[in-house]
Amino acid sequence: MASGPAAIPTVGVVVLTQGTRPQDLERGIRSLLAQRGVSLDIICVGNGWQPTGLPAGVRSLGLPTNLGIPAGRNRGVSQVAGECLFFLDDDASIPDPGFLIEAIGTLRDDPSIGLLQPRVVDPTGTASPRRWVPRILKGKATRSSAVFSVWEGAVLLPRAVFDATGGWAEPFFYAHEGIELAWRVWDQGRRTWYAGDLVANHPVIQQTRHADYYRLNARNRVWLARRNLPAVLVPFYVGSWTAIQLLRWARNRPALRAWFGGWREGWAEDPGERRPMKARTIWRMTLAGRPPIV
Repeated sequence: MASGPAAIPTVGVVVLTQGTRPQDLERGIRSLLAQRGVSLDIICVGNGWQPTGLPAGVRSLGLPTNLGIPAGRNRGVSQVAGECLFFLDDDASIPDPGFLIEAIGTLRDDPSIGLLQPRVVDPTGTASPRRWVPRILKGKATRSSAVFSVWEGAVLLPRAVFDATGGWAEPFFYAHEGIELAWRVWDQGRRTWYAGDLVANHPVIQQTRHADYYRLNARNRVWLARRNLPAVLVPFYVGSWTAIQLLRWARNRPALRAWFGGWREGWAEDPGERRPMKARTIWRMTLAGRPPIV
């Protein structure tokens, strides 16, 4: 990243939308335009939609069909310039105008951090779900720590780090692309960081609102392992998550049927590029508290 105390950080921002939440989209974009101390290059990517009526200084990229969340974000990356990349979903916003400059300061102060996810807060005061803190031992949401997955709605990382990961996992379409991106950041010798002192706003919405939630959840768990883990660890990772889901949804037979349908797809279909993580990455993750088998 640019050096020197007078250097103004440059950020390429990708906002992803299907055009179904115009008020939320406007709120998110306005929160970006209010950011202080940074130079932003913002693209609004319409997944199966041509964004219109955007504020001055925000460009649009309309995709003719919905390519899925990871692919939609990736299409925006080539359209923006900046030493850092910031991804914002259309139902998220940034309440503090100093957010980006503080987040970039965290990256500059600690070069071992390769990706940053802020704490997520519902702006209406609704209690945040535990899944928004991407740790096994959740603790206080305000506590910062290294993590091994991210909530994908608002993430910041140096562009060079993102490019080295290969980008968001396009075959996934939806679900678990944040785990793969976090793993690939770790595989570069960096850490993925949950910043409990920085805040993004997002409403509490049930994940199961997506019709294919259970199927894609399972398929992408299998693909995550097949794409990223050494062969010897693949059955351990998939097996541990299979056991977890059997316990979690033992009383929900329709959910389990859909989940195991996706599980079978995960083994039968091509997951795309395979990049097994290094042995030293597995060791670093293990020392940091989470070996990649669960």
